[in-house]
Amino acid sequence: MGVALVALLVVFFIAAGLIGWAVGIYNNLVAVRNNVDKAWSNIDVILKQRHDELPKLIETCKGYMKHEQSLLENVTRARASYMSAPDVASKTAAENALNSSLRSVFAVAENYPDLKANQNFLDLQNRISAIEESIADRREFFNEATTIYNTKIQSFPDMFFAGMLQLQARPLLEIPKEQTEDVKISFS
Repeated sequence: MGVALVALLVVFFIAAGLIGWAVGIYNNLVAVRNNVDKAWSNIDVILKQRHDELPKLIETCKGYMKHEQSLLENVTRARASYMSAPDVASKTAAENALNSSLRSVFAVAENYPDLKANQNFLDLQNRISAIEESIADRREFFNEATTIYNTKIQSFPDMFFAGMLQLQARPLLEIPKEQTEDVKISFS
């Protein structure tokens, strides 16, 4: 009877250890997935702030940039595209288009001394620049959280649990190459 009890206790502790190990892996996978979702939500909040500032910027620029209406329309279209985007990938694409349009607007604004001197424009430009810095910080955090998540779901033995939970790798937020280049301004 003593040997049977010891054997039963050993089996019980091994089973409890395996269950605890599996629960730990599951909880860790949930935590890293939720961290990625939280990181995206933080980006979304800052992007919403920027999108709230854009109509003010467009209105301020309209009176000065009569010959640049297409630039302002591009900003408006990109903003609308972002607002209607259903998922992170679509929002990222729309946001990249918006970034490109904004860079062009600010670059062309250099050609309008009265606009550059307008206090509302300067305030909005500074506000949007500050928001851009916050977005960059949050993108970095998102990419870090996403890398941890992707590594976790692809690592042994977590990949077995990730497969059972149907967890998929998530893309990193990348800046298109054209947005890292200088804006070309033509004076002709």
